[in-house]
Amino acid sequence: MKKWILLLIPVLGAAIVGCGGSQSLQSAGTGDIPDWYTNVPQDPSYLFAANTQTSQDMQLATDKATEAARADIARQLQVKIEGLQKRFNQETGTGNDAQLLQMFTQAEKTVVDETLTGSKVKNQKIVRDGNLWRSYVLVEYPIGAANEALMQQIKNNNQMYTRFRASQTFKELQDEVDKYEKYKQEQSQGAPPQQ
Repeated sequence: MKKWILLLIPVLGAAIVGCGGSQSLQSAGTGDIPDWYTNVPQDPSYLFAANTQTSQDMQLATDKATEAARADIARQLQVKIEGLQKRFNQETGTGNDAQLLQMFTQAEKTVVDETLTGSKVKNQKIVRDGNLWRSYVLVEYPIGAANEALMQQIKNNNQMYTRFRASQTFKELQDEVDKYEKYKQEQSQGAPPQQ
């Protein structure tokens, strides 16, 4: 009987240590998640994307998370521009105009491909995750920069600009671009942005 009890003690001890170990790992992991990752900020002037990636190399984990967040912002930007295009088509009745649709689609692709250079890492947190590094990244991109780039692409195409300029959608886009220009000017002069 004593031999049976002696064999049971190490098994019970291993089970208790195993359970305790997994609980401490879970609570340590949960405590490392930044609030801005689980509650991504909302702001009508910015697009935000949070991402996390792991790697044995700390910088690679950060680079991977940043690129994935930028890819998410590109998708958000594409949806925003497609919505603008749809509103313009409904307003002007050009939904059946394949040439205008093609021009607008090309402008959208150019904006999404070229303007994400204005995005920046707003927040970052790096933690150990077992034998790996885990990087949490929050990337922001000012919507005004996207609007400005889209407006420039539209102006570069004389035919599309002529047709788009008379629409209400154009006026709204122009107002947003003007606000962004004012914001950039205030930032360069060191003035606090107006709300």
